[in-house]
Amino acid sequence: MISTEALADALAGAAPPVVVDVRWRLGGPPGRQDYEVGHLPGARYLDLDADLSSAPGAGGRHPLPAPADLERALRSAGIRKAHPVVAYDGGDGSVAARLWWLLRWAGHTEVAVLDGGYAAWVAEGRPVVTDTPRPEPGDVVVTPGAMPVIDADEAAALARDGVLLDARAPQRYRGETEPVDPRAGHIPGALNAPSAGHVSADGRWLGPTALAERFRSIGVDPGARVGAYCGSGVTASSVVLALEVAGITSPDEPADLYAGSWSHWCVDPTREAATGPNP
Repeated sequence: MISTEALADALAGAAPPVVVDVRWRLGGPPGRQDYEVGHLPGARYLDLDADLSSAPGAGGRHPLPAPADLERALRSAGIRKAHPVVAYDGGDGSVAARLWWLLRWAGHTEVAVLDGGYAAWVAEGRPVVTDTPRPEPGDVVVTPGAMPVIDADEAAALARDGVLLDARAPQRYRGETEPVDPRAGHIPGALNAPSAGHVSADGRWLGPTALAERFRSIGVDPGARVGAYCGSGVTASSVVLALEVAGITSPDEPADLYAGSWSHWCVDPTREAATGPNP
């Protein structure tokens, strides 16, 4: 994570980071509209659907992008080898964490998520612009595999033998409502850890101690193998980030991500869907 203050200082420095706007809303309108109304100085826009995911299909609603496609998108934003990147979204970091995770998966470690996102930046009266930058193409190389990805069978095993966290809202976890996917419920054995719980009332993320306590209260014991999923693999990335911020996992041993998530799990009728508040 990076604070608004630290980012402002970095942008004023001799070698400012590449800033990427990834604002997006489930159900729209498109995030680019928000970007065109106003964005952080120098920020480039990358679209979750077009740039940070493959087309929806058998792999779920937001499958991981093909490495060549991701490399092309990242280079178009001016991302360079070993140069810092800051991702931001509308506020809670749940979408920005997707870019954080993808860059880490691709082998690029110099990346942070703006704490409080665009909302915090604007609330502090910091400058916004409407011009669209034309960066020189970057030279980042996507070498996938630096972050662990699990499939449906591995997710089921992790829910039995380790800890699998479901990042969706409690009512979706319990199966009371399902606004997007064709079947309601959760993976049997998974624990509910809504991504909204990472954020405090002021819109900033909880600190490491508070996050660690939250995960302990959910049932994440230190040293346990842990993974995360959500509706389509996007907000689960923020759980992977939060576990690292909390010190429960580390950059050397990050949490697993079930990239297909519930949108992949639920379309196979042979996979059980648990309902109710219990794992």
